[in-house]
Amino acid sequence: MRPRAREFGLKLGTLETGPLNAITDVDGVGVGYSTLIEGDSVRTGVTAITPHNENLYMGPVVGAVDVFNGYGKATGLTQIDNKGNIETPILVTETLNTFKVADALIDYFGERFETMRSINPLVLETNGGYLTNNFERHVGREHVFEAVDYARSSKGRGKVVEGNVGGGTPMTGYGLKGGTGTSSRVFGNFTLGVLVQLNCGTKQDLTIAGVPAGREITLPDEPPPSPGNSIIVVVATDLALTHRQLGKVAKRATHGIARTGSIGGDTSGDYAVAFTTGAKKVDELVEMHSEFIRPGSTERYLNAVYRATVEATEEAILNALFKAETMIGYLGHTRYALPLDQLKDIMEKYGRLP
Repeated sequence: MRPRAREFGLKLGTLETGPLNAITDVDGVGVGYSTLIEGDSVRTGVTAITPHNENLYMGPVVGAVDVFNGYGKATGLTQIDNKGNIETPILVTETLNTFKVADALIDYFGERFETMRSINPLVLETNGGYLTNNFERHVGREHVFEAVDYARSSKGRGKVVEGNVGGGTPMTGYGLKGGTGTSSRVFGNFTLGVLVQLNCGTKQDLTIAGVPAGREITLPDEPPPSPGNSIIVVVATDLALTHRQLGKVAKRATHGIARTGSIGGDTSGDYAVAFTTGAKKVDELVEMHSEFIRPGSTERYLNAVYRATVEATEEAILNALFKAETMIGYLGHTRYALPLDQLKDIMEKYGRLP
């Protein structure tokens, strides 16, 4: 079994992780997947993130969206930007499945809960077209129901599977096999977790713990470019932040992405969604660090939240790369897993391993 970045021996950031080092360290948050791998051309799926396991339409959470580079397809963003809350699970899938997934999510609420007046399905995507046939659009109603039901179950609030799963199944990361990754940070009285769907960057830009690893890694074949070049970041916290504050937190995900080498290319769909379960009061964090807060700088305590976001995003991306396995897909295309034997030598050369 391939290790995560910390199991490999990397020390990333300065803050402590949660017990699972996953977005599910934020109490109540769940993650579920449906993965489709069939024949030669089907490599797809869907990932669901639930802020809590009840009816989100009746109990929405405060949320915000930051679009760093908007080359992508998504549903539900403008209402979140306008109202400041999220009323469905966050679903992440493979590009042209976006609209089928949104349709199925509406069905889910109609079937699992009482009839709504309306619903704003939040669905985002990255393009896995190098390893799967985008236009076949295999993700359907049963897969959405499977992913959301699992996320809302007790199992969904535990350990998170990473790599070639759910929406991350066909994705490319820095010319290597990408996919799904997660990480978390704990500071003071709050927990913050991140889940990413990695599908961005070029091999030559890959940076791991400050090391230009992508330039030194050799593969059986140099990776041709992917048709898509995107990343989705979902940030969850239990700190009771406002919509405006969460917008500022979501922006910091871009710094975590940049630490791994992405330049946010012209055809990259780079989206961050942040939400809070609201369990921890800001006043507690302010009081805890009052000596660092001068008059007229009342939100300086958010620096801790920003740092947690940057560190967890960086590590979630690396976990996606570390856990993903080599995959052969559509038209015989291959994406190779990050070669850990080579990486060990590279990181030792730069003094990044004990």
